[in-house]
Amino acid sequence: MSIHPPIWTFILCALAVWRVTHLLAQEDGPWDLVARIRKRLGDGVLGRLFDCFYCLSLWVALPPAILIGSGWIERLLYWLAISGAACLAERFSAAPEAAIPAIQFLEGDIPCAAVKSERR
Repeated sequence: MSIHPPIWTFILCALAVWRVTHLLAQEDGPWDLVARIRKRLGDGVLGRLFDCFYCLSLWVALPPAILIGSGWIERLLYWLAISGAACLAERFSAAPEAAIPAIQFLEGDIPCAAVKSERR
């Protein structure tokens, strides 16, 4: 049994996942190392993965979830919960301009949708 209460372990994992995911997805890193890695990955599957904070947080949350969970159901729940907490932290720390995209219908009756960003 851990000397830390489970809630503190979860919070620490969620904060660590947010930090690592934010570094990999949105920062250049020390000596522009992370930016160079993202550039080398290009437009492939891994390159697109590094462009999306929410997708990347799932993969960054997997190792801590495996470490702190005791069974496969608990690991699955921790995996999703840690990633979700990191996504919430990202939403709360993001600039107001980075609001949720809203769907706007254009062209009258034609079901054409364009994604546009709205401020709250």
